[in-house]
Amino acid sequence: MLENKLRRFSCRYEKILVVDDSPTDLANIKGILGEAGCVIVTATNGKEAIEKASAEKPDLIFMDIIMPDMDGYAACRSLGNQAETKSIPVIFVTSKSQKADRLWAQMQGGKGFITKPYTADAITDQLKAFL
Repeated sequence: MLENKLRRFSCRYEKILVVDDSPTDLANIKGILGEAGCVIVTATNGKEAIEKASAEKPDLIFMDIIMPDMDGYAACRSLGNQAETKSIPVIFVTSKSQKADRLWAQMQGGKGFITKPYTADAITDQLKAFL
């Protein structure tokens, strides 16, 4: 059933940047987005996310919060302060689940919030919201 649902959903975005330091979560989200027909670029920390976003100009970013070198909050703030990346929506995908975490994510410029463990539907629903 889920495979049929993903096949019917067509990702109109040229590129999606997925940022997570967990190889498992990175692979899972890439798989979900790949099934939806998206072109995927990856990064494993906030600094790399900023570099990839500036170079690749993705249409949407799925980003973890807790990462080494630079967390997702700081990366989102930085992306929002740069002219070439400020219009790219950032969807946080995180194990942080408190109401305060959601509010802080929104205050940093996040446009969406998905709590781990996530479902494929949660990821594709965010895609649909920004299409």
